[in-house]
Amino acid sequence: MRRKIAFMASVLEIVISALVLVAIVIAGVRTVGEVAGIAFSSNVADDFNTVLGHALNLVIGVEFIKMLAKHTPGSAIEVLVFAIARQMVVQHTTPLENLITIVTIGLLFFIRKFLFVSSFGAHRPDEGEGTESEPAAPGV
Repeated sequence: MRRKIAFMASVLEIVISALVLVAIVIAGVRTVGEVAGIAFSSNVADDFNTVLGHALNLVIGVEFIKMLAKHTPGSAIEVLVFAIARQMVVQHTTPLENLITIVTIGLLFFIRKFLFVSSFGAHRPDEGEGTESEPAAPGV
């Protein structure tokens, strides 16, 4: 019974990843059109900010798909870093919010560098102990 539930969860992850990938492709095509529209825009700064936000959303979507595929804590940390950085870059935040964002990103890098245990989550449940799903990142 547990194997069936785990299999169904894996199938759902694949379906969700496929749907997100389709959305990324559609949004990517629209973003390319927006980039071309900047050349003829009267408000370049705002349009560039919009394109930047959309581009960072695409990057977060790609990292999300990688996180679902890899099943490692490191990929989850990468998604969090991109999502938090996007908030700071695209939104007009207060100095206090900027400070909190910078401290949070620094904390995530600290966790990745010093507290990340490479063997934790390095193996998918359906893989053997001798097979790693992802090589260790340099410096980790």
